[in-house]
Amino acid sequence: MVDVARGPARLFLGVLAFGLLAGLLHLAAPAQRVVDKGCRTLLVVAAAWACLRLVTFLAETLQEALTQGESEGRARGVRTMIVVARRIASVTVYVVAAALVLTQFEAVRNLGMSLLASAGIAGIVVGLAAQKTISSLLAGIQLSVTQPIRIGDSIVVEGEFGTVEEIHLTYVVVRVWDLRRLIVPITRFLDAPFQNWTKVSPEIMGTVELFADYSVPIDQVRAELGRFCEAHPAWDKKVCNLQVTAVSERTVTLRALVSSENAGKSSELRNAVREQLVKFLQQLDGGRYLPQVRLAPTPEGSGESKSDSVRNVATAG
Repeated sequence: MVDVARGPARLFLGVLAFGLLAGLLHLAAPAQRVVDKGCRTLLVVAAAWACLRLVTFLAETLQEALTQGESEGRARGVRTMIVVARRIASVTVYVVAAALVLTQFEAVRNLGMSLLASAGIAGIVVGLAAQKTISSLLAGIQLSVTQPIRIGDSIVVEGEFGTVEEIHLTYVVVRVWDLRRLIVPITRFLDAPFQNWTKVSPEIMGTVELFADYSVPIDQVRAELGRFCEAHPAWDKKVCNLQVTAVSERTVTLRALVSSENAGKSSELRNAVREQLVKFLQQLDGGRYLPQVRLAPTPEGSGESKSDSVRNVATAG
């Protein structure tokens, strides 16, 4: 608290001492009015500075106290609420301080009173101009309460996968996988669907699909997948399975289903599994189980030409 209050206290006490000592000089009335207005303005600035530092101090203290010993999801939720509340409090302090400073000057005060006198038209104009801003601010408050996203969540929005890095009053900063920053209006998360991969738990299932020949020994591929998952550090020891999910006139579709602790490890594991299974199929019996094309010979005496026999091919690849 002493560190937080040191700067504003110095300014406040300095301005107060200056104002008291200036009164002993018996300045002319115009000069004394300038000194008084300047002192009052600086006192407002000092008070606003102290409030801003107090808000920051309370936010950091509460965040440290409320997130200690909590789970990762709970900690992100508390941090999101504190960040949004801190920004709202800071904006309120700025607005109130600016209003108090403007009231020190006669010309601006008269202008403000004249605008208030014509509140009918001015209210409509201001209301229309600030409608989108106010809706964004209310959306920010709603987002901090309902928490469809939290700081640190892994999400897919606008076709991009990334991590929620910052939540502001009117927009959200998403760090994309290639370190780009995606700036998304905060109303987007309330008006349109998106994917949150860590809303309930950071655990995630990943899939890898491969195409192989009909003669592929599925049990051997399944055993190779299990052996590889057991040795890979990104696997969480829960799900590792291989299934035939589709067939066509040419190939069978093999789908490997693997689980990981979070999205980052899932991406690493899926890429590794895809590479390993491709290598395994290439090396297994010289790659005979990779997708391939078979040409069926035409029986003698059938009357078909060689080109007709190629067109009547049974393919698998």
